[in-house]
Amino acid sequence: MIFLRSVLFFVVLIILTPPFSLLAILVRPLPPRVRYRIIGVWTRLAVLALRFVVGLHYRVIGAENLPAHSAVVLCKHQSAWETLSLQCILPRVAFVFKKELLRIPFFGWGLACMPMIAIDREAGKDALAQVEEQGRTLLEEGFWVTVFPEGTRMPPGQTRRYKVGGARLAMVTGALVVPIAHNAGEFWRRNAFLKYPGTITVSIGPPIRTQGLTTDQINGQAQAWIEGEMRRLFPHHYDAKPLSAAA
Repeated sequence: MIFLRSVLFFVVLIILTPPFSLLAILVRPLPPRVRYRIIGVWTRLAVLALRFVVGLHYRVIGAENLPAHSAVVLCKHQSAWETLSLQCILPRVAFVFKKELLRIPFFGWGLACMPMIAIDREAGKDALAQVEEQGRTLLEEGFWVTVFPEGTRMPPGQTRRYKVGGARLAMVTGALVVPIAHNAGEFWRRNAFLKYPGTITVSIGPPIRTQGLTTDQINGQAQAWIEGEMRRLFPHHYDAKPLSAAA
């Protein structure tokens, strides 16, 4: 049944994606918020398909921590799931993502029409400058700029050094940082076709005030909360090593 449900979900995406990518191209001249609402219907339908076809649900704890205005989000990265569902959990999400995704037929075309930030991860300082410039504009327009600081999807129980792009954007703009932890990788692993039923837990942490902090301090606070929350909620994925050794 898991295989059949995963196949059916894939079929649903195949049916949905081409017409929505063409719709995205048609609405590209519209203001960013209008485009986001129209093209975002694809995302909401995909999340509904995950719920009713795959049986994959989610619950959110800490929603009261969300500030009243846009912020920089630093989120754990385990799966493709969070790139879909965060758009349903947060008000308006603008992801920072690798530009290679734009090459995917239909999906990439639609993605290019969304108010998001596509970067060349090999560009170094130029990529950071792009995140700062475009991220500032998106924050001013009310979008929650969302960064996966690990840079790639990590298996449950693992992490890597957090990259500085999101923390630097928060530092130069003075925006709050909202840390998010979750266990989506238990149900939808990296590059995996099979998606397993269950309930993903998403934990939203207290916002981090960034005024007067350095990039490293912002990153350090975010990483300490995210990885600490991962160990608290999902201890079965971690061994007895101290957090500093795993990071």
